[in-house]
Amino acid sequence: MHETIDPTLYRTPEAAIAAPAERLAYVAAFDPSGEQADAISVIDCDPSSSSYGEVVGWSELPTGGNELHHFGWNACSSALCHTGHEGHMERRYLIVPGLRSSRTYVLDTKPDPLNPRVVRTIEAEELATKAGYSRPHTVHCGPDAIFMSNLGGADGDGDGPGGVALIDHDTFDVLGPWERDRGDQFLSYDVWWHLLHDTMITSEWATPSMIENGLNPEDLLNRRFGHHLDFWSMSERKLVQRVDLGDEHQMVLEVRPAHDPTKTWGFVGVVVSVADLSASVWMWFRDESRPEAPWRVEKVITIPAEPADASDLPPALQPFEAVPPFVTDIDLSVDDRWLYVSCWGTGELKQYDVSDPRNPRETGSVRLGGIVRRQPHPAAPGVPLAGAPQMVEVSRDGKRVYSTNSLYASWDDVFYPDGVGAWAAKFDADTENGGLSIDPGFFPHGGDFRGLRVHQTHLQGGDASSDSYCYTG
Repeated sequence: MHETIDPTLYRTPEAAIAAPAERLAYVAAFDPSGEQADAISVIDCDPSSSSYGEVVGWSELPTGGNELHHFGWNACSSALCHTGHEGHMERRYLIVPGLRSSRTYVLDTKPDPLNPRVVRTIEAEELATKAGYSRPHTVHCGPDAIFMSNLGGADGDGDGPGGVALIDHDTFDVLGPWERDRGDQFLSYDVWWHLLHDTMITSEWATPSMIENGLNPEDLLNRRFGHHLDFWSMSERKLVQRVDLGDEHQMVLEVRPAHDPTKTWGFVGVVVSVADLSASVWMWFRDESRPEAPWRVEKVITIPAEPADASDLPPALQPFEAVPPFVTDIDLSVDDRWLYVSCWGTGELKQYDVSDPRNPRETGSVRLGGIVRRQPHPAAPGVPLAGAPQMVEVSRDGKRVYSTNSLYASWDDVFYPDGVGAWAAKFDADTENGGLSIDPGFFPHGGDFRGLRVHQTHLQGGDASSDSYCYTG
């Protein structure tokens, strides 16, 4: 049995860290106008290659206008948590949802890793009819099925409730909704879990109608975005606890649980506080002294807004004379030591030592782009850079951090009204003492992406945001 297991399905975090480095990165690329076909682009990550840092593969989807956002693998290390799956599962297919179209594409990377081939399309009607959802967002390979979070309900009017759909590992058919009892949960965004502790965690952004035409300041000022973290029983598919972070903390987005399966803590990022435009990172943990409500969530990082001249700001921010950090992504290294926080507003990528997770210590920072600064990349030092580090991906060994620059098309246009462009960057991380530096030789941008914008990155063989583990070393 064991010799048939895909070697990129790792039993422990330690095995993942020790595995060979990634050679390719898969990056979602999309055209907001729908005039061009959306695509998965492939970037060479092998520093010994003559095409290092270049786009070396391209797989067009049959359609455009999908708003490719997040995507994921059909199989990952969680397949080893339950018997019956591990022998035949391969990290082979990319499950690529369109956040605006509600279509989901399945791409096979095995025949030609540089040019994945579309082998299945899950139409919006199948997702709506079988699961009751629309606007698919986050994909995680679960132990018994593929889990896909969704922002919208089935009626297609841009409302909820959002939630999680299950997709068959082998046929890629939609199996149905995951939830049996959602309680008061209505908004949905990210999903992940503590597999060995029968716990799933979901976060909240907004209904599709609140985001698809850009940010409505009234929604923000009236505190209509999500501000809860939801905890579920995986075995009962039931909401067991909701934690309100306070309605000033708007948009509770990326959840990053500890990779060590014995731990019951993790981090979640909050985009903005309506009180002072700061952003924050919160830690959840299990408090066994409170069996009736065991999950607690505490703010452990606050990042303040930066003062700015109104003339340097887009119209939406001019009344505030400040640029918010806008924490839009976070990522936790596989060894659970380093937390990376992207500040899409100020153009900063921060590194924190979270050896003591309740007391993160900032150890590194780099600047690229930003609403005001437009910090250039070393590869093009004279060119002001639009966009900023947004989606973040960390290599399994923690030494390389990748980032792309687009948030969500209609929101890009609000905060970068002169154009957000398209670029990807790589940062080298000091995993001994802390620190970040920009790799000057890795900067695919502009025409490299054929005029499309770029969003999430996943690495060949897995990465820090792909896998959960079942054992410790």
